[in-house]
Formats: sequence, structure tokens, C-alpha cells
Amino acid sequence: MRMGMIALLHRINYTLYLSGLTMETIKFIDLFAGIGGMRSAFQRENVECVFSSEIDKFARETYYANFGGDLNGDITEIEASEIPEFDILVAGFPCQPFSLAGVPKYESLGYEHGFKHETKGTLFFEILRIIEYHKPRAILLENVKNLKSHDKGKTFEIILKSLEKQGYNIDYQVIDAASVVPQHRERIFIVGFREENQFEFPIYPEKGKIKLGEILEKKVNEKYTISDKLWNYLQKRKIEQRKKGNGFGYNLSKKDEISRTLSARYGKDGSEILIYQKKKNPRRLTPRECARLMSFPDDFKIPVSDTQAYKQFGNSVVIKVVQPIATSIIETLRNIQDEEDIISLNSSGV
Repeated sequence: MRMGMIALLHRINYTLYLSGLTMETIKFIDLFAGIGGMRSAFQRENVECVFSSEIDKFARETYYANFGGDLNGDITEIEASEIPEFDILVAGFPCQPFSLAGVPKYESLGYEHGFKHETKGTLFFEILRIIEYHKPRAILLENVKNLKSHDKGKTFEIILKSLEKQGYNIDYQVIDAASVVPQHRERIFIVGFREENQFEFPIYPEKGKIKLGEILEKKVNEKYTISDKLWNYLQKRKIEQRKKGNGFGYNLSKKDEISRTLSARYGKDGSEILIYQKKKNPRRLTPRECARLMSFPDDFKIPVSDTQAYKQFGNSVVIKVVQPIATSIIETLRNIQDEEDIISLNSSGV
């Protein structure tokens, strides 16, 4: 009976939501926003971004070209009270080392200690102070896979305990984008809710079924073919690394394969993803192909230089990985609301 009432309320709320008659739009903020990969994933779920922040001026240029509106700069210079109320905090934050110095020393100097001190001076602290002030109902954080093992796991432990201390139930998972794009790209996603919930990470398709040929452009400017000088250097370097017993060096990718991880340094020489070309030197991916590799749509505007575009897409998230997570978070929040509505009905004697 209870489950039936929840399902009925959910259907009524969703129908009214579509018609605009009830349910305030779920609001989120986009921190360390980059070029808006996380925002793109959430906005496809009909939720509203009420605040965004990104320090890099070139990334802000791309972000503004695609989303418009107000885009804030350095989050360290923004008071939490200046941020509008919101339901979900979204952030792909840079990883920095945390200090684990003893608490007594800092107590004697009159400094903050505990989790606040351990995260002070890191960009994660900026997330923490905003969470502490606004107490959003849900959070989604994204980072490199190695965050789990950074500083022998101590950094990740501090992050989890800091979030739990703020009242969040935490789930996390490492996801490889190779299930939705032709790229091996492992990232960790951390999801938290203040209320008890039944959140589950989505199940993705089998990895490796989508191939590079599906995102490559048919006609490519010759400027993306690497020079004889660079090609000779990359081949020589790979031979030298092999002699040393290392696996470093360029990676030549064909249309029926998937690529290595696209990095922010891709514009330097393109060595991690070089596209094979018959009877000529290999080439770099074009910026548009990089956008596709991160599942940005073809109407996504790229107003910056190739160098900046490579950096921006290499630092971004794969939208097709984030969107199912966004869907699950939003559905979980609505189910929590349905539960609260049931409790309210029961307490009123309905």
C-alpha cells in the first residue's frame, strides 16, 4: 500500500512538473566548471544551474559561448553567502595534497584543526565551506582515479570523512568511459545525500564496443598531420624507452580501436592519441574530434585556439558518463520527496 502511494505521488508530481504546475525546479551549482561538461549532463535532466565558477579565462570564454549568463571566476574569492540557494552541488575539483600535521601543534598556535585544518588551503576546502553553509541535499564530485590512492589513501579518507561529518551518506565508484565513447578514461565519482536514500550508480554498456572511426571527421586539414621532425622524434623516443624497459611513448590508434585517455597536454605533441594515416605521417585529433571523444554535441561552440581547446577537452568530463549519474541523483531526490510527502499525509491523518 505504501509503495503504491509513493508511485502514485511520483506520477502525479512528475505530470504536474512537466506541465509547470508544481514542484520547484531542482537547482544546482557548477563549481570548477571548466567548459561545462557537468552542466551539460545535468541540464539535459531539466534542472536549473543557478551559479557557476571557473578560474581559467579561456575556459570561461568557451563556457560563456555555450551557456551565456553570469559566470563567476575564482571560487576562493567568493563568499558562500553570495551563492544562491540550491539543491545539488556539482564539482570536478583538482586534486591537491592535504596536510596531516598533528593537531596539538596547531592547537598551540591557535589555528583551526580537525577536518577543517586538514583541508585548509586545498580546493576541496572551498567545496566544504560552501557545503557547510548551504547544506545542499545532494553532491556530485568528480576526480581522477588516482585520488583513491593519493598519499597512500589518506587524501581520499579525509575527503570521505569530511563529507560524512557534514551529514552526507556517501557512495563512490570508478567508471571507465570506454563503455560510452571510444576512449579508455577512468574517473572516480563521489555522490552524497543528506537524507537516507536508495541511490544506485547506473549500469553502463560493455566497454570497447564504440570505435574511434565513429567520431573521426571525414575531411581533416593537413595541419593536423604531424611533421617529419616530430614523427622521427616520437619514434626514436619510443625505441629508447623500450630499451629501458619502459612502456612510454606515442600510441598509434586505428579506426577500429579505442584511444588512450585524452589529457590536457594533448596539444603538446598529440603522442597519446595519434591517428594512423595510410602512406603518410599520423595526425592529431582535431578539436571537434576531441569534443566528440568527450561526447560533446557537434553544435558545441569552440571559440578558442586549438591549443586551448585541447587543454579544455582534456580537462573535461565525458557527458555520457555523467548524465546517467545525474538522472539517478535527480530520481533519488524525487523519491525522497515522495517519501516525505507520504509521511506528511500520514501525520495529517490522510
